[in-house]
Amino acid sequence: MSNSKKSRSDEQARELRAAWSTTKRVAPFMWPKGDFDLRARVVLALFALVGSKFIAILAPILQAWAVDDLAESGISDFVLGALGLTVAYGIARIATNGFQQLRDALFAKVAQRALRRLALETFEHIHKLSMRYHITRKTGGLSRIIERGVKGVEFLLRYLVFSIGPLILEVSFISAAIFWKLQDLRYVAIIFVTIAVYVWFTIAVTEWRVKLRREMNEQDTDANQKAVDSLLNFETVKYFNAEKREAARYDSAMAGFESAALKTNYSLAFLNFGQAVLITFGLVGVMLLAALGVQSGELTVGDFVLVNAYMIQITIPLNFLGFVYREIRQALVDMRQMFDLLQEPAEVTDKPGASALSVKGGRVSLSNLRFSYEKERPILHDVSIDIPAGQTVAIVGPSGSGKSTLARLLFRFYDATDGAVCIDDQDIRDITQESLHQAVGVVPQDTVLFNDTIFYNIAYGREGSTHSDIIKAAKDAQIHDFIMSLPDSYDSLVGERGLKLSGGEKQRVGIARTLLKDPPILLLDEATSALDSETESEIQDALERAGEGRTVIIIAHRLSTVLKADKIVVLENGLVVEMGTHAELLKRKGRYSDLWSLQRSEQAA
Repeated sequence: MSNSKKSRSDEQARELRAAWSTTKRVAPFMWPKGDFDLRARVVLALFALVGSKFIAILAPILQAWAVDDLAESGISDFVLGALGLTVAYGIARIATNGFQQLRDALFAKVAQRALRRLALETFEHIHKLSMRYHITRKTGGLSRIIERGVKGVEFLLRYLVFSIGPLILEVSFISAAIFWKLQDLRYVAIIFVTIAVYVWFTIAVTEWRVKLRREMNEQDTDANQKAVDSLLNFETVKYFNAEKREAARYDSAMAGFESAALKTNYSLAFLNFGQAVLITFGLVGVMLLAALGVQSGELTVGDFVLVNAYMIQITIPLNFLGFVYREIRQALVDMRQMFDLLQEPAEVTDKPGASALSVKGGRVSLSNLRFSYEKERPILHDVSIDIPAGQTVAIVGPSGSGKSTLARLLFRFYDATDGAVCIDDQDIRDITQESLHQAVGVVPQDTVLFNDTIFYNIAYGREGSTHSDIIKAAKDAQIHDFIMSLPDSYDSLVGERGLKLSGGEKQRVGIARTLLKDPPILLLDEATSALDSETESEIQDALERAGEGRTVIIIAHRLSTVLKADKIVVLENGLVVEMGTHAELLKRKGRYSDLWSLQRSEQAA
């Protein structure tokens, strides 16, 4: 066997295993554990399915009897014969449709509940993944994978049960009915040969089309990612007059999608035509055989009508089979991407049996911390800082010194490579993340708001907070008066990521949100960097009042914001180079003094 054939064979085997694994992953949703109502619905839906197919088989028999009755009986027997059979035929058709609709109605809740559970599971898992994962993923592509995966589950649940299964059942019923009525295996043989060739052709062409469809999906994901990325960076696009550049970039991605989509459409036309040819050959073969039977007197005209009706009845689901198989195959591919996402391990997890954090005072200890985002580029080197309960400690230093990394380690966005972060002598790796996040309030350098009202964004700080709590938090953050000056006051929408607000306004909403949370440990990561000097002074007063009785960690580049800190820690290149109060550090004439002098001269200039 050549290497290329062996490679294709291995790839097909992998895809088959992946498809089987994905199907097993979805199977439990068909029989929901511990939910009697949903299980009852599945059973009743299956009964309705069998009932609809059984009655559908009776309809052509009634029609054939009516035709024979019309051909053989006189007018006197019309009412009792042909007319009664025709009415019965109509009732059978209505009953068939009724059972089908009942089946769909019964199963709808099962499918939608499965959809809801899986969407929730995926959503929760994504939130459990580490920051390292999220900063390396593309949001637009991620949302597309989830969207296609959830739709794939819905499609698989509905059509695998109500298309493939019913088709097999219907073909079996029809074959048995034809053999019972005509007593001739040749009809059954033609039907089975036609179906076998049809299925082989459909699978072979669809496998080829799946590769084309996968390429189209990749192009679609790429185009969607470029669109989302461009819209999220709307301001940057405007700053650099890059609208045409972005449009050309998006159009280039869409050109790739167009090319892949055309290949997919052309292959679909070939598939549909081939299926029509095969079905027609089978239909013509059976009808010719029946016509010869009528001519020889072995069959009646009603038998001819019966065979024709059954062949048309088979043709409809077979034509649909191509679409169903193709979509099921694609759904399995889409679902596998989503299930791969669900199997993505969370980098930061709670230990088994982890206890909740017990905050006695709020002492924070960073002991011999070492950390690197990438092994080749270490960020922190043996950093040790003790922050007594109730004190304010500032961490300063030039850009890239590791200040914000310390904040991420404290909030446990990452785990330290070596060393430990402790709160009241409790290693944060031994406690639940939920209790840790509840105890630490963060005002980040760049506050990102939800595209909702100001009231919602402040209330996000603490679930169940009252209106008066939110007003107080806004007043403490010095933003209440501004909010009240807006036409819709607290009901004003902030826009995507808060873009309707200025940087300072957005930051003050973020401060209000954290003040509402009322945490025992307050982490200010460049919290006033977006504010002007006057507003910064007002916010500093609010933050000082908010810090009373709390442990406050200030990460700052602007040294004027840390003058009143109980202790200032100077970081440089991931090392603690100095530590002391503002006055003590100035007397030492060290690195802090140099930074202070530099910033003072810049302000003077």
